[in-house]
Amino acid sequence: MLEIPEAQVLAKQMGETLMGREIKKVVVGHTPHKFAFFTEPEKYPSLLEGKEIKETEGSGGFVRVRAGDNTSLLIGDGGRVSFHQQGEKLPQKHQLLLEFKDGAALTVTVQMYAMIFCRNDADIDNKYFLITLEKPSPLSEAFNYSYWEKLIQGNKPTLSAKALLATEQRIPGLGNGVLQDILFLAGVNPKTKVRALSSKDKENLFQSIKKTLEEMVEKGGRDTEVDLFGNKGGYKTLMSKNTVGTPCPECGEKIEKQSYMGGSVYFCPRCQPVKE
Repeated sequence: MLEIPEAQVLAKQMGETLMGREIKKVVVGHTPHKFAFFTEPEKYPSLLEGKEIKETEGSGGFVRVRAGDNTSLLIGDGGRVSFHQQGEKLPQKHQLLLEFKDGAALTVTVQMYAMIFCRNDADIDNKYFLITLEKPSPLSEAFNYSYWEKLIQGNKPTLSAKALLATEQRIPGLGNGVLQDILFLAGVNPKTKVRALSSKDKENLFQSIKKTLEEMVEKGGRDTEVDLFGNKGGYKTLMSKNTVGTPCPECGEKIEKQSYMGGSVYFCPRCQPVKE
């Protein structure tokens, strides 16, 4: 799933690879998928065809591709973006295809669910994307300790650590994927309530949010995800589907997986005890 690190990595790779290429043909919904969410997909060809890629950026968990002077393509959630050189075989299934004038192509395939929106910039009304523009990214200086304290104080003390960090777009782009290592490196259990967090816990969480996300970006994303060219990210996750059941890197206790709040959490029961 696209979260802050992957959105940043993909945007950088797409900028380096696609900048200046002219879109020749657009195919939307080649393979029907009930959890592929579009905005008036019949308009995508007229919005994109004949336009050059001008800019790409990561915003929260979205990749934004600017085409021409006033059009944006937004890709979020489980949109897997892949680049294909001229003559390279395209995947049989895809929900969006951009063919470029020089023969190269870009495909987006949906994993679980994904948002693939295309609009004139002035008409963008997707609330999930707009909130990424309103709130500071943890990668920015604006996301400082003062902002972090206000974020904590502005929410119910009965929230769990997972709910605080990864729900309601409190920190856009920080989802259940990157959450796991952030909590582990801060020594906080996903189920611990905000009211039980000590001052040290809050400081550790703040530092872990900043440092963990920065490292994930620097290393090309997580090893549970792939980049524009199909390569796994260079950041080796500590708490994920790849490590469940293996010894904790800090204490040797077996890493556990539990279902919680509609998803899975991975943690070390010794390093991350639940605080009531």
